Amino acid sequence: MLLTLPHLLTSDDLRTARALLTDAPWADGADSAGSQARSVKNNQQLPHDCEAARHIRGLVLAGLERSATFLSAALPKKVFTPRINRYSGASNHYGNHIDNAIRLLPSGQRVRTDVSCTVFLSDPGDYDGGELTVADTYGEQRVKLPAGHAVLYPGTSLHQVQPVTRGERLACFFWVESLVRSDEQRRLLYDMDLALLALRQQHGEGPQTTALTGTYHNLLRMWADT
Repeated sequence: MLLTLPHLLTSDDLRTARALLTDAPWADGADSAGSQARSVKNNQQLPHDCEAARHIRGLVLAGLERSATFLSAALPKKVFTPRINRYSGASNHYGNHIDNAIRLLPSGQRVRTDVSCTVFLSDPGDYDGGELTVADTYGEQRVKLPAGHAVLYPGTSLHQVQPVTRGERLACFFWVESLVRSDEQRRLLYDMDLALLALRQQHGEGPQTTALTGTYHNLLRMWADT
């Protein structure tokens, strides 16, 4: 399931993030990549413990807490520490790769990368190229969203960032270990949650919505790994 999260960050959030990134201590992004990804990764990344990275990931995590769509679609169990990257100049692309299945938090805790997320910090008009290209069963999808918007997609996906040929592409990225490992099961639960919300808005609470809500939670109980 590939899903957009509109306005995950507010205008104030974006102004703060951009100010913090003005003199940020960028480093080689390949330093955090696995062996396969390192051969195709050519971007820059903030050290995860620098002030700008800490502040921006706080804004992103707060945005996730506000997003009912994120909570419903990702069913988060753990969130990997959000990181910030830049594509510009000679460090301008990330070739086809699949993310590592397991990531380690600074604490040593393991996070399974069921869901990938990119939060765009630059407006599309600020740079040329830089599309996130995700290959799935329906073909190749290209994603280039307004600043503050985010995209969720399966961590199992083959994906890349196209070369940035003008300007700079700033983004935050992270992974989610979901309560429900299967993308297909998460999609069924998300669709059911949306349908239940629509039924309540149109008809209010009733025996049917109560029964369907019970079915939703019974499916979640069956599939969830807590």
